[in-house]
Amino acid sequence: MTGQGRGFDWGAFGRGFRVMVPLWAGVVPFAVAYAVTARAGGLSVWETCLMSVTVFAGASQFAAAGQFVGGGVPGVAAALALVGTTFVLNARHVLYGLSLSRQLPLSRWQRAVTAQFLTDETYGMVLVAGPRDPGGLSVGFLLGAELSLFAAWNTATLLGALAGAVLPDPDALGVGVIFPLAFLGLLVPLLVGRAALLVALVSGLGAWGLGRVLPGGLVVLLVGVGGALLGALISTRRAEGRA
Repeated sequence: MTGQGRGFDWGAFGRGFRVMVPLWAGVVPFAVAYAVTARAGGLSVWETCLMSVTVFAGASQFAAAGQFVGGGVPGVAAALALVGTTFVLNARHVLYGLSLSRQLPLSRWQRAVTAQFLTDETYGMVLVAGPRDPGGLSVGFLLGAELSLFAAWNTATLLGALAGAVLPDPDALGVGVIFPLAFLGLLVPLLVGRAALLVALVSGLGAWGLGRVLPGGLVVLLVGVGGALLGALISTRRAEGRA
């Protein structure tokens, strides 16, 4: 059997898994906080962990857990509102999927599996570290990165569900700064040339402005589309100028 083993590159899987380990410090406290919220809302340990396994979307899980606090099982109207909130919060994943599909050909089943485990952190890290991997960006690297956070999130959910009451508040630990710094570190190597700097600056200002009046997921979607269109416009004009 080769290192890839029946066509799957387990070496790339391991490298993808390891590249996400530094971000565990940001994932674990918030998974614990979700578990504490869910348990306070009346969910059992089993139900709390099941949501992490099947949903695997932090903001959406917090929104769902909040529906149970003091109110029991939500009614139809509340359930529909929750579905709508979840859609808005995760609409940005459409852009992530389109971006990855342009760089990494995937079969139908691979698209279904990787879509289930895709997160903001995984997308950002894979986009930067994947092309630098010895085997290039591959399905193995992508799955390794995705399942790395999946394992950390679900392990921490179980920990929080069992012992959350005696654990410190994540906000008090200041872990909220980890993800912004991580994404800033991923962004900087991509800012090559004036066009990339301009797109990043306009997108950042747009996100800041829209974030004051719109939900976070919708802001990312709108700014992502706008930034992509701006980048395409600049690239097109440059190509026409050279022609």
